[in-house]
Amino acid sequence: MAHRRVGLWLIGACGGVASTTALGLSALTRGLTPTTGMVTALPEFAGHEFDEPSAFVLGGHEVRQATFLSAVKELHGRSNVFDERMMAVCANDLESWSGNIRPGVVYRPNSAITALADRPDIRQARTPREAIDLIQADLRAFKTSQKLDQLVVVNAASTEPPFEIGEEQKSLDRLLPALERSNPPALPTSSVYAFAALDAGFAYVNMTPSRGATLPALEELARKRGVPHAGQDLKTGETLIKSVLAPLFARRNLRVLSWVGHNILGNRDGQVLNDPENKASKVKSKDALLAALLGYKPQTLVSIEFVESLDDWKTAWDHIHFEGFLGTKMMLQFTWQGCDSLLAAPLVIDLVRLAALAQRRGESGPMPHTACFFKSPVGVNEHDFGKQFLLLEDYLNKQD
Repeated sequence: MAHRRVGLWLIGACGGVASTTALGLSALTRGLTPTTGMVTALPEFAGHEFDEPSAFVLGGHEVRQATFLSAVKELHGRSNVFDERMMAVCANDLESWSGNIRPGVVYRPNSAITALADRPDIRQARTPREAIDLIQADLRAFKTSQKLDQLVVVNAASTEPPFEIGEEQKSLDRLLPALERSNPPALPTSSVYAFAALDAGFAYVNMTPSRGATLPALEELARKRGVPHAGQDLKTGETLIKSVLAPLFARRNLRVLSWVGHNILGNRDGQVLNDPENKASKVKSKDALLAALLGYKPQTLVSIEFVESLDDWKTAWDHIHFEGFLGTKMMLQFTWQGCDSLLAAPLVIDLVRLAALAQRRGESGPMPHTACFFKSPVGVNEHDFGKQFLLLEDYLNKQD
């Protein structure tokens, strides 16, 4: 493929996931790290026209006073990740990309998000339309100033509280007039950003449980503008294991009686999820797939607790109580510990490559073939990881 310039715009640019993605792209470009953790780098997907790491130019919105480099250094100090030599070699790239970071646009944030914001130049929007206009101006300026061939917008911001769909969110015709008023809110902040990206013609990927582009009116907008989008809520740890293990119980006809998952994590994600409103979105996403995979709903309990000292190392302990032959009750327990940002960042790169490829091929609307990346995939009601991965293989094989 001829050398291209592809913009990656990160909402929550200086969070752990986004800054690790920036370091990863720089390190990959410079040959400092292998592609371990990247699905699109698997040998079976070789030959597809994915953009190389060197093609990407980064920018984003941020509500905190930080840069890509300062965020990487902070994560290194708190969680003992990254190689110091790698950070030093990549520092110029991170600082250069930091020049493209703009102050976040805030529309009716809740207290957990407000507590993180410390930039004096944050822009407060009175209406969704005002926020959309400000965001689109930043996106278009980035595309023009960097001479980009393509731009993908990624939501890597903190999780929002749940947002219930009303009549205004069910169609674009009903939503558009509501964007002009300040109250009640017609869109949550994640959907304001999604609207801005899709309406401007830029592919959109939602890594979080927040609504993003999942509202019917925004799905309509995506198809109208001819833009692909993917989401929702990246699957990197405990839920990934659930999506593999639950089909095992179903196919062996072992009846799951109860499944308890206890999650502890530090970092800013954990801090935001310590708020009950924000936590509700995450718990709902993590707990939703078992009934679909098993064909019935066992007793379940999902807990998420903020333990500050863990920093970016999230830990999950699961207890599965199940019934076997002759009514014998048995159990399986597992513990999963992983560095949150290091698990997520390569998948960000995968999804941006897939979204850019889909848009170049003229596709629009949800990207169901990306289901294996998400807890609540849009465009498909499939949660079995094995079957989800076949969707990706089938999609790419058909493009040969």
